[in-house]
Amino acid sequence: MIKRDNQSKKRLLSPEDNSESTGRLETGLRPVCLSEYIGQEEIKRNLGVFMHAAKNREESLEHILIHGPPGLGKTTLAHIIAREMGVNIRITSGPALEKQGDLASIISNLKEKDVLFIDEIHRLRPAVEEVLYTAMEDFGIDLVIGKGPSARTMRLALPKFTLIGATTKMSMLSSPLRDRFGVVLRLNFYDEISIEKIIRRSAGILKCRIDDDACERLALSARNTPRIANRLLRRVRDFADMDNLESINLKVVNKALDSLGIDMLGLDDTDRRILETIIGKFGGGPVGLNTISAAVSEEEDTIEDVYEPYLIKLGLLERTARGRLVTNNAYQHLNIHKSISYEGKV
Repeated sequence: MIKRDNQSKKRLLSPEDNSESTGRLETGLRPVCLSEYIGQEEIKRNLGVFMHAAKNREESLEHILIHGPPGLGKTTLAHIIAREMGVNIRITSGPALEKQGDLASIISNLKEKDVLFIDEIHRLRPAVEEVLYTAMEDFGIDLVIGKGPSARTMRLALPKFTLIGATTKMSMLSSPLRDRFGVVLRLNFYDEISIEKIIRRSAGILKCRIDDDACERLALSARNTPRIANRLLRRVRDFADMDNLESINLKVVNKALDSLGIDMLGLDDTDRRILETIIGKFGGGPVGLNTISAAVSEEEDTIEDVYEPYLIKLGLLERTARGRLVTNNAYQHLNIHKSISYEGKV
């Protein structure tokens, strides 16, 4: 039986980055070269070709756009590209670039062939994005000097750099910006075998042993996401240390996940509460997103962007023209009979 605890603001199963994953420990678990990077085989092959060709021509790599769900390794891939190319990387994010001058200052300090990584690039302000157009195409920035009638423009030449943009929302990226990337890479969810390999590699770095069946069980609850797999491994290791175990076994994995409220499919308390609310209060749906939001006390954007994608991926929830609909798979997983009554109806 899964124990229910009050949810903290930051979910353990959230694929979003948090203070822990940006720290030294998470950085130590990241692969540093393509040969260490597990999964995404097609992307690795293509990147290998692009980087080899660029180095042979002694040119900077073309601008690269990486998109996909959070936690799949976009930032890690950017670091690997810079390392493989033998250049420096400068990291920033869309929300951090508030003014045109912020971007101009960063790019002008880059060296030839350096990498500029902009995370959440879809959140760039329009004025900043316009400066990026000429920087990407012509490797220059137009500056306005002076004010009023005496104002004039001057173009500042830039080194030939490589921009790597990362986004979880490809649809929010403007067409002019999207079209300026020479390489567009889509990161997909990992399969369970790849997640198991990642867990074993991380366990070796953390100097903890993990049994094969424990690794398989942990991979099932990792939501096909490396960041979540590493986060769960660290939490399970805490439980193993508490019990003074020499290796992580299946028993301690089950104990830890049960205590954390995470089931076999990787659903946590909020995931199940959304499904149970739709079933218990609205007969399984269809029901509108705003109604679900009010019923479970979560913001509509949070439900749509954070919770729904994985529930839909598992086939537990459907989006229809009339609203959200719980599937038969959800009834089976929650062990709820479909003829359950609600609001006095059968």
